[in-house]
Parts: sequence; C-alpha cells; structure tokens
Amino acid sequence: MKYTSLKDKSVDELNTMLKEKKLELFGLKAKQKTMQLTNTSELRVAKKDIARIKTAITAAAK
Repeated sequence: MKYTSLKDKSVDELNTMLKEKKLELFGLKAKQKTMQLTNTSELRVAKKDIARIKTAITAAAK
C-alpha cells in the first residue's frame, strides 16, 4: 500500500481501513504466538500500513 493511494480517500474510508488493518495485525500476532505464522515480515508490513493510514488521517484533518 502506498501513501499516494491513501491521500485521495476520505477520513471515513481511512478509519475503516485502519480498523481492518488493526484487526489483521491482531490476528497475525496471535498466529505468531501460537507458532503458526511462517512469514514474520507480514507483521512489519501491517504495522507500516497502519502508520501510513494514520499519517493520511492526520493530513486530511488539517
């Protein structure tokens, strides 16, 4: 996910995307704790996506 695709979306869309990504991160963390996660880089990608979405929300609020 790139920031350029996020900056055109509305705040409501960004909030729903943020909620989905946080739920995905929760699931990935649970999989990691139970040793079911094979690709641990997915955690880093999910965290960076959440940060990008939060940045877009902050920029849209200004």
